[in-house]
Amino acid sequence: MKTQVQPKLIIHGGAGSSLHGKGGVEAVRHSLYKVIEEVYSLLLSGVTAKEVVVRGCQMLEDDPRFNAGTGSVLQSDGQIRMSAALMDGSTQSFSGVINVSRVKNPIDLAKALQSSPDRVLSDYGAAELARELQIPSYNALTDLRLQEWIQQRQQNFKRAMAGVVAEPELVETSSARRGTIGVVALDTEGQIVVGTSTGGKGFERIGRVSDSAMPAGNYATKYAGVSCTGIGEDIIDECLAARIVVRVTDGMSLKEAMKRSFAEAHENKRDFGAIALDASGAIAWGKTSQALLAAFHDGEKIGDTLELPEGTEVGCVEN
Repeated sequence: MKTQVQPKLIIHGGAGSSLHGKGGVEAVRHSLYKVIEEVYSLLLSGVTAKEVVVRGCQMLEDDPRFNAGTGSVLQSDGQIRMSAALMDGSTQSFSGVINVSRVKNPIDLAKALQSSPDRVLSDYGAAELARELQIPSYNALTDLRLQEWIQQRQQNFKRAMAGVVAEPELVETSSARRGTIGVVALDTEGQIVVGTSTGGKGFERIGRVSDSAMPAGNYATKYAGVSCTGIGEDIIDECLAARIVVRVTDGMSLKEAMKRSFAEAHENKRDFGAIALDASGAIAWGKTSQALLAAFHDGEKIGDTLELPEGTEVGCVEN
């Protein structure tokens, strides 16, 4: 099969504070690169962007290090409620689930809804969909997340959010937070698809809705795709993913769209990050948080954003 377009891929595993030394960085890098290697090989073999994005999200959801799927944080009542979304840029079709419990891979529900007339379902509707699809019940709780919740409960939930990365040496001290996972892919046919999944911010009020299952946090057209991570309320207030994508769709370069959007976010004192691809094959990332846990494949090699300087930062690899 003759490759029409050089496929591109970028993924993230959250944003927030620094990873407390090289051990945390190397562990996260290993997790992200494993996903990049498997998923990029699928892209090269001609697998569609939609299938690749779902597979990448599943792998990140299944890694207990990240706050999505297995390893999701607990809400204030000690329950896990997850949200996920998928958007196909070629059809401009958005689908997602909000605050679903007891499923292993929320992204599977978002995928199933791509062909549904009702494409975003909340808790009860998402649970009913899981039953219809005969998805087995699954407990996403890990010991580390339970310890984190118990510790915060004893302190009357003084901390606003749970940790992004779950690691034994970090659970006592980690202020790395604001976790989500995301995948953006450009396939050999030139199609862009984006997927985002999260366990929420942890310790939040019951019923709180994250940005991940909104166009604010997960958006694509045939021109560009963006997945966001960080403080969901900040992402919603900026309508970040849609804002960047619309700017590219209207003719701005991805690099300039990211620069403008993150300059605005900096002015507004937002706390988040985003990853992006455009139809030309440009790969971009941006953050206002201290750290962005992202990795990418530019067609030649794997790179990452794990050791960027603190503060607002935008990067781009252009074709």
